[in-house]
Amino acid sequence: MFTNIFHNSATVASPVQWGELFLRLCLAMLLGFAVMFVYRMARKGEPRNASFEVTLVLLAILIAMVTRVIGDSVARAFSLVGALSIVRFRTVVRDTQDTAYVIFAVVVGMAVGANLLPVALAGIAVIALATQLIRRRNAVEVWPSDNNSVLNIRVPLGGLLDQLSSAVFPKYLEAHQLASLTTARQGLALEATYNVRLRADASPTEFMRELNKVEGVQSIELLSPDALADK
Repeated sequence: MFTNIFHNSATVASPVQWGELFLRLCLAMLLGFAVMFVYRMARKGEPRNASFEVTLVLLAILIAMVTRVIGDSVARAFSLVGALSIVRFRTVVRDTQDTAYVIFAVVVGMAVGANLLPVALAGIAVIALATQLIRRRNAVEVWPSDNNSVLNIRVPLGGLLDQLSSAVFPKYLEAHQLASLTTARQGLALEATYNVRLRADASPTEFMRELNKVEGVQSIELLSPDALADK
């Protein structure tokens, strides 16, 4: 019994063409970088997470590997779904566009792994064009990336965030934008992430001290542009 199990696990279902395999994975890596560069173009002038960019490239390679591993085997497909179901994103995705880029990388990796390179190339070209057209149509002022900071704040449920944004933020911030809002402590608190730009004469220390004075504020984290660049 154990001999059969070892024999089956050591036997390759189909001959591996190492040259073709490495070529496809390298193509997945290159096209993953293409996805990353399209993401950078679409997010030009906005704070970006370097770790997220690396994730896009790795996803393309991993999905190409998964596609090759699954092949035409339904059993392997269900096995991989069960094994990969334990993976979760712990980092808060900034908005739905970031989610779209994750799917973009996944599709590119699947296309390369399934030997559908024209689909991957055409998709990258069309999505790159679409992002540029969308950026030109949206007449939204882009903040200079070297002036952006990120504010993470936790407060109880209620209207405290509105109070802070109307009373405290204008004293120290030139502009602010809510990026994400999630619940914490089993729904008893709110965690908000803001893209903020401090006034030229404002002190980050004074800003933090002023926020900390407000009753109900549970935690505060202010990430400077340098800290964001190192992520």
